[in-house]
Amino acid sequence: MTSLLTIFATAILPIIALAAVGVVLGRARDVDIDPLNTVTVYVLVPALIFHSIATASFGGATLARIGVATVAYLVAMVVVAEAIGRLFGMDEPILSALVLVSAFPNSGNYGIPLSEFAFGATGRSTAVVYLTAQAILLYTGGVYIAQRSGGTHGLGGMKRALKIPLVYAVVAGVLARWLGVVPPAEGTAMTTIALVGNASIPVMLLILGIQLADTDYGAALTQVGVASVLKMAVAPALAVGIALLVGFDDPTVARTFVLECATPAAITPLLLVVEFGGESVGDGLSVAEYVSTTVLVTTILSIPVLTLLIAVLESGVLV
Repeated sequence: MTSLLTIFATAILPIIALAAVGVVLGRARDVDIDPLNTVTVYVLVPALIFHSIATASFGGATLARIGVATVAYLVAMVVVAEAIGRLFGMDEPILSALVLVSAFPNSGNYGIPLSEFAFGATGRSTAVVYLTAQAILLYTGGVYIAQRSGGTHGLGGMKRALKIPLVYAVVAGVLARWLGVVPPAEGTAMTTIALVGNASIPVMLLILGIQLADTDYGAALTQVGVASVLKMAVAPALAVGIALLVGFDDPTVARTFVLECATPAAITPLLLVVEFGGESVGDGLSVAEYVSTTVLVTTILSIPVLTLLIAVLESGVLV
C-alpha cells in the first residue's frame, strides 16, 4: 500500500495549497466570485467535460454505470439524511439544509482536482460524469428539498437543469464518440479544448478557498456533528456498497466514484435554501451559519479521512 505521506503529498496537498491561496486572497481582497463562477460553469468546466468524455478510455456502458450509481447514491443518501434528521428532531429549514449538505458532495471544485491527482485521466473523466449527474439531480430534486422549507418557486427553479451547460457538454462528447467525429487528440481543436478545460482545475480550487474565506461560521460548530458524520463516514460507506452492487468493470472508475461521494460538503446547498426556501433561522441557528460551518468542518476533516480512504482504495480492499 502506498504510504499515507505519499498519498497526502500527491493527492491532498495540491488541493490544500491552491485552496489556501484562495483563502488568503479572499481574506486580503474583496473578491467577487460570481464572474469566476460564471466563467467556470459556462466555459471552463464544459470544455473539461467534453474533452474528458471524448477522450476517455471507457465506453458507453461505463458511462451509464457511473450515472446509475450516482443517482442511486444521491437518492439513498437523501433518504438516510432525512431519516436521521427527523430522528434527532430537526425542524425546517435546518432539516432541509442537513439533507442537502449530507447528500450532495463538493464533486466539482474539490472532487475533480482530487480525482485527477489520485487516479489520473480516468479519475478525471469519471469525476466529470459524476458532477454532471449530480448537477441534474441538484437542480431538480435538490431544489424541491430546498423550497419545501418555505419557498414557492421550486418548480421554476427545476427548469435550471435544462440550462446547465455541463449536461450538453456530456451529450456533445458522447455523440462525438458515437459518430466517430472526435478531432485528433494532438490537433489544434482538441489541444485548445484541453487547455481551456485544464484551466478549470486551479480556478475551481481558488473559488473553493475564497468561499471558505467568506463564510460566516457563527456559533454553529457544536451543532454540525450529525451532518459531518453523515458526510464523512456514512456517505463513503454507502458509496462502497453501491459501487459493489453496480459492478464497475474498471476498478479505477469504481474507486473514483467512491472518492467523489466522500468529498466534503459543498456550498451550493446554502445558495439553494436561501434562494428557494428563504434565509431563515431554526432553533437559533441560521441556514447560512449551519451550511457554511458544515462546509468548513467537513473540508478540514477530509484531509485525514480522504488520505486514508485513497490508501484503502488503492489497496483494492474495498472495490
